[in-house]
Amino acid sequence: MADPHGFQKYPRTELPHRPVPLRLLDWNEVTELGDVTQQAARCMDCGVPFCHSGCPLGNIIPEWNDLVRQGRWREAWDRLHATNNFPEFTGRVCPAPCEGACVLAINDDAVAIKDVEVAIAEHGFAQGWAEPVRPSFSTGMRVAVVGSGPAGLAAAQQLTRAGHEVTVFERDDAPGGLMRYGVPEYKLEDRFLDRRLEQMRAEGTRFECGVSPSAADLALFDATVLATGTPVARELPVPGRELSGIHQAMEYLHGA
Repeated sequence: MADPHGFQKYPRTELPHRPVPLRLLDWNEVTELGDVTQQAARCMDCGVPFCHSGCPLGNIIPEWNDLVRQGRWREAWDRLHATNNFPEFTGRVCPAPCEGACVLAINDDAVAIKDVEVAIAEHGFAQGWAEPVRPSFSTGMRVAVVGSGPAGLAAAQQLTRAGHEVTVFERDDAPGGLMRYGVPEYKLEDRFLDRRLEQMRAEGTRFECGVSPSAADLALFDATVLATGTPVARELPVPGRELSGIHQAMEYLHGA
């Protein structure tokens, strides 16, 4: 049961920002971790939790909010990972429609759900809870995953844990897709991606980078997951498109 008066006692607070003089010296994250216990206590554990339906992953947000409030971090870690393979990514990059759906936002500031999510993820990694989950048996089935963005990585991890032999194909030099080559470092540092990839490799997922598998290559597998995203931009016939300095977003992000 949530703190019935938490939303009255505590205002919304967000993760603190690093001092500007320090941020100017690198491309690392702008924010730094802080105490989110009071923020988690603001969750009202609504009878109809619209934050749950507002989350594309269906995270059971009130449950891990209350576990954090009680200091039961390991249970919060397990509950969060029951619906989300990579909370350290979504907590940093997701636009947080859950907060837009928060009932508290009707007449107050929403619970800072993203911050609680990141705090759970980082606490778990610091405690060594991100251990490889190796399958207890092998199905003997081989699965190819084409693309190593968040969708491809999540599919690969779930399939590996189900006992399949999974190979992820990535055309770029390293796995990660837009998380590595599109999202800037101040939003998502590569080190957060790399430590999760280490876990996946330890679980048995194989990665082949710098390749574009042919139909013949994929025919060697029992199943194929296509998770290439939308790398080809769509041209919009609008006035001024031909002017200099107008760039496609994906091309710009990848080049930056």
